[in-house]
Amino acid sequence: MRRQQSTEAWKRRYDRRAGVENTLTQGLRLTGLRVCRCIGVSKTRLQHILTVAALNLVRLDAWITERPLAKTRISAFAALQPRFA
Repeated sequence: MRRQQSTEAWKRRYDRRAGVENTLTQGLRLTGLRVCRCIGVSKTRLQHILTVAALNLVRLDAWITERPLAKTRISAFAALQPRFA
């Protein structure tokens, strides 16, 4: 399995999976994606569409303002490195 994980094809496939998992996590954190507030298939579908639209707006805002989507941990060693502007 470790040999397979070092191939480029596996890394590309895993990158896609990581992106999908990030989207689901963001949807759960921001919009409460697990709870449907309506009864009926058409209203549930509308809620999903609005949730996706809201996530897209949040991501667009983060992209325009150049704000990262998530807090990234910085190791103690990397924190010692001087930053140049």
